[in-house]
Amino acid sequence: MTTPEDQSPDPEPTKPAGSATPAYKDRIYRSPAALAGGALLLAVVAWLGIDAVLVGEGRTPWLALAVLLLLVPLVVAYTLRPAVYVNDDRLRVRNPFRVIVLPWGQVASLRSGFSNEVFTLSGDKYQLWALPVSLRARGRAARHESRAAARAARAARGGGGADPAGAAGAAGGVGLDGLGTAGAPAGARRHESDRAMEEMRELRERRHEADSAQGEVTVRWAYEVVAPAVAGAVLLAVLLAVG
Repeated sequence: MTTPEDQSPDPEPTKPAGSATPAYKDRIYRSPAALAGGALLLAVVAWLGIDAVLVGEGRTPWLALAVLLLLVPLVVAYTLRPAVYVNDDRLRVRNPFRVIVLPWGQVASLRSGFSNEVFTLSGDKYQLWALPVSLRARGRAARHESRAAARAARAARGGGGADPAGAAGAAGGVGLDGLGTAGAPAGARRHESDRAMEEMRELRERRHEADSAQGEVTVRWAYEVVAPAVAGAVLLAVLLAVG
């Protein structure tokens, strides 16, 4: 489950010609479940680790510090850190250990399978960690759409004068009131990550040829996460080896 956080209710007053700064701030997609799980894991790790440091004896406090130094960056990397930032000019993907900036002109496609991925024109592939795939939700949505399509087909066969707009709404489309059959917005049964991917595909189609959406793909390693985790692993290995 992902939640978009629209950071740009109002456009900036002006945008200088040739400026790389987008006219709108980023829309951010993150996973609330990952955020909640990460906060819970950090609380448990901190509680156990600090308790071991304060009351432990001998090498126990040092072992606890090494484990904390190793685990805390990893928990942050895989739960709190992942995010996808989107604006009119580029897609910025913050994964556990890397940050990838992709101008829309370099994005070949966005694909959804067992994971959500973005492909570049050069053939490189990057996974979107912040947009996890829910196969269960996708299956429910497929079954719902199949039943709605079947109902629409029966209605079309049974009443030749059926309103096409109403039939589209019954099939999960948009009727005259912009709602689906159950009074919910069209596509409401789709998983949030699938809706986010569709929004990004539409934005890519609109902005792929824009001058401000051109440039090179850049990849930066998250040394602020990697360095302490490696230090914790080395310290833990040394302590276990000398013990």
